[in-house]
Amino acid sequence: MPRSLGGRYNQAWGERSTGPALRRAARPLSMDPSLIRNFSIIAHIDHGKSTLADRLLEATGALTSRQMQDQVLDSMDLERERGITIKAQAVRISYQAADGRRYQLNLIDTPGHVDFSYEVSRSLAACEGALLVVDAAQGVEAQTMANTYLALEHDLEIVPVLNKIDLPAADPDRVQAEIEGTIGLEASDALRISAKTGAGVPEVLEAVVRRIPPPRPREGAPLRALLFDSWYDPYRGVILLVRMVDGRLAVGMRIRMWSTGRTYEVEALGYRTPAHVTCEALKAGEVGWVVANIKNVTETGIGDTVCEDRNPPHGPLPGFQESKPMVFAGLYPVESHQHDMLRDALEKLQLNDRSIRFEPESSAALGFGFRGGFLGLLHLEVVQERLEREFGLRLITTAPGVRYRVTKTNGSVVDVINASLWPSQRSIRQVEEPIFTVTVITSDAYLGGILRLFEEKRGVQKSFEYTAGRRVVLTYEVPLNEIVLDFYDRLKTVSRGYASIDYHFSGYRVSPMVKLDILVAGDAIDALSIIVHKDQAHARGKALIQRFRKLIPRQQFEVALQAAIGNRIVARDNIAPLRKNVTAKCYGGDITRKRKLLERQREGKRRMKRVGRVDIPQEAFLAVLSVGDGR
Repeated sequence: MPRSLGGRYNQAWGERSTGPALRRAARPLSMDPSLIRNFSIIAHIDHGKSTLADRLLEATGALTSRQMQDQVLDSMDLERERGITIKAQAVRISYQAADGRRYQLNLIDTPGHVDFSYEVSRSLAACEGALLVVDAAQGVEAQTMANTYLALEHDLEIVPVLNKIDLPAADPDRVQAEIEGTIGLEASDALRISAKTGAGVPEVLEAVVRRIPPPRPREGAPLRALLFDSWYDPYRGVILLVRMVDGRLAVGMRIRMWSTGRTYEVEALGYRTPAHVTCEALKAGEVGWVVANIKNVTETGIGDTVCEDRNPPHGPLPGFQESKPMVFAGLYPVESHQHDMLRDALEKLQLNDRSIRFEPESSAALGFGFRGGFLGLLHLEVVQERLEREFGLRLITTAPGVRYRVTKTNGSVVDVINASLWPSQRSIRQVEEPIFTVTVITSDAYLGGILRLFEEKRGVQKSFEYTAGRRVVLTYEVPLNEIVLDFYDRLKTVSRGYASIDYHFSGYRVSPMVKLDILVAGDAIDALSIIVHKDQAHARGKALIQRFRKLIPRQQFEVALQAAIGNRIVARDNIAPLRKNVTAKCYGGDITRKRKLLERQREGKRRMKRVGRVDIPQEAFLAVLSVGDGR
């Protein structure tokens, strides 16, 4: 049984399963909304968000020293192994402030990688304020700016926090000036802390209480709660994570989902401390989870409004904009009988990560599978690993692609996300590819290599400016097709790891894109087809053919590997046949005997070449992911 579907540890919940982990609150507390603070921690990747969350839990006594561990809110093994936050996590802590009053702090720790910015957006919708954590040595990075602007769009109070002041390279004064100069955020009262040592953490808690505003529910208003996350538990069904905006939610109440109109009876309520604690009611301003016997994972929608069935409000909450997948790849089970298991696993994973999109597709080479939509390459890798670890699946992932807008000669416009659905070249009038605005922050010492990389990736420069010191902010428009393959890895290589990147969708641009087919022994392998720029087709085809030549085992006959655009071959190579020494037993004698044996062998190989089939190993399907331009 997969570990997400049973046992004491439940990956779908992200912590211990509901039985032993749940405990009941000692007594129901009537919390004044003025004593509640809802806030997120936002930052660039590796600037110390999860470490600061650990220190806040420790300082408020939410966990004992025996229970403490690094990244305590990062409950997935994958998060701990990679050292990153993938899922936003909400936890309630109690804090006795300097004014003598006890406050309820609802903390949401968010991811920092650009692929998970949707998690940040959902979390900010449930808050009134945010702690902006900036590394006192590295300074303002690309995701620092992006997350700050997200928080400002949600009209949140932002508290700047300069972390890692204990490092020898820390320069808080310079970083404070960077925040004001680059972002335009007042930072004269920025907190200076070390989340690693705990220095300055009490001041952070006081700043949360003093500077972040409390929730302001409407007096006497009917129940309205924002559904901002959910997950699936095999014993209790769909679990909802809600932010209470107005009214009161109690066990036994009949609730309604605004968008679908479906009604349910609340069976249990609770919150994390970070252990799961049950309670009888959630009140306005609080954050908690809801169990309402929801069995079907398609019955809930992130951003929906939860209301009381008998007393609905006049209108729903604004919610937030749905994410749009930008990278598409095929997911196929290695064992064909696991197709239904893969569908069920994707549905359950989609409940916890609504940025995933998938639809059925089939391939002559791989059988039945699904075409998945993801926010980026890291998001694709994480989803694949979660499917394999949590649900016990073995998967083949095809080459990643993007969504193209194709205008046909008859005037119709179609969106193409799969190379196998690409129209014939004769029927295409024009092709538009998605363009992203990419922001890179780096030292001017690495400018040469970065500028060459952007030029190679067909980037168009939009701005170039120096900030404090020798740091440079570059803004380019780059086709998404050039970003998804190896752009991030090569950027880190040419900048020796010191460049940071953020990107967002900015529109479509007409480009001469073509479909590049890979033919093995004359047969086109649909799973290996990719869409490339016309000028790069020869180089990409040659690189892929060379890679496949090493991966496909030799056969008893010669195998031709070809890269083609329509009927035109742009690259070719051959895999030499295995040769049995048929004359090994001919000791002397007439030479014609050897010639007869060799001619019979050649005739057999010609016959096999016509009818022979080539088994392509899984590594060949993954080769497209590891082949980059210029490698």
